[in-house]
Amino acid sequence: MHVSQALSCPLVELLAPLIERDGFMPTALPVVSLVASHRPCARTPLMYEPSLIIVAQGYKIGYLGDREIHYGPGQYLVQTLPLPFECETHASAEAPVLGMSIRLDPALLGELVTAMGEQDGEAEASPVPMASVSMTDGMHGAVVRLLQTLHDPAETAAMGELRVRDVVFEALKGQQGPALRALVLHQGHYSRIVQVLSWLHAHYAEEVSVEALARQANMSPSTFHQHFKQVAQASPLQYLKRLRLIKAQQLLVQEESNVNQAAEAVGYRSVSQFSRDYKRCFGVSPLQHRKEERALQAS
Repeated sequence: MHVSQALSCPLVELLAPLIERDGFMPTALPVVSLVASHRPCARTPLMYEPSLIIVAQGYKIGYLGDREIHYGPGQYLVQTLPLPFECETHASAEAPVLGMSIRLDPALLGELVTAMGEQDGEAEASPVPMASVSMTDGMHGAVVRLLQTLHDPAETAAMGELRVRDVVFEALKGQQGPALRALVLHQGHYSRIVQVLSWLHAHYAEEVSVEALARQANMSPSTFHQHFKQVAQASPLQYLKRLRLIKAQQLLVQEESNVNQAAEAVGYRSVSQFSRDYKRCFGVSPLQHRKEERALQAS
């Protein structure tokens, strides 16, 4: 049974008092963040850590390769890999985006997958790394309990981790369960690409060659390229460039680095090349982007 859009109302009522500002806000639970936006945002590149994203109000459209991924009330997004994609946000001051992000902890996933045992049809499953899933009654109830817990510091300290566990368990039972389980089971080409993506995510500022990545995945360069593009919807070098630029955006906007510092930190040797790539990606120069975001934050 699927939860109707009307059932998102309790989530909005639970989220609204917790929201302090736009953006991602940490909570007392390290893996849980609150999400808000009081203004629309045109299609722009971004990247989520592996996570579950629950949107109680407002609407988002993700673009990954030729796929459109819609998520809003009555759905949740399952992002199993740190994939750069493009996102369009539908929000307003009267109806802001309100939501919650739960970062996927590999240790918790591994524990739950082991406890649940083998699932029917697992061998035939072809994992999709990012997809919107309809909210079930079980997932809705788990999210409500987690949000209720966040309203009480004592309950958060005593029961918060169990409430997170409840939500992740419901996700494992859902349509994206096979993709979540594939992160743990280490089987086949998908798992090898997952390991390479994780390595790139930690070493994006280093010099990288497709041949070295293929060796790491124990594949020929052509086979590696084919499977990488199938999972990431981009070639390895396209993925790396987009990853570097999104990391640079975070440095410029959130951590107040200057353009030279951001370029160097993400592995660019030429600031002029960095600026050209950045403008092609985001539509504005890095300096202009920094100014615009600061003006919005100050308003």
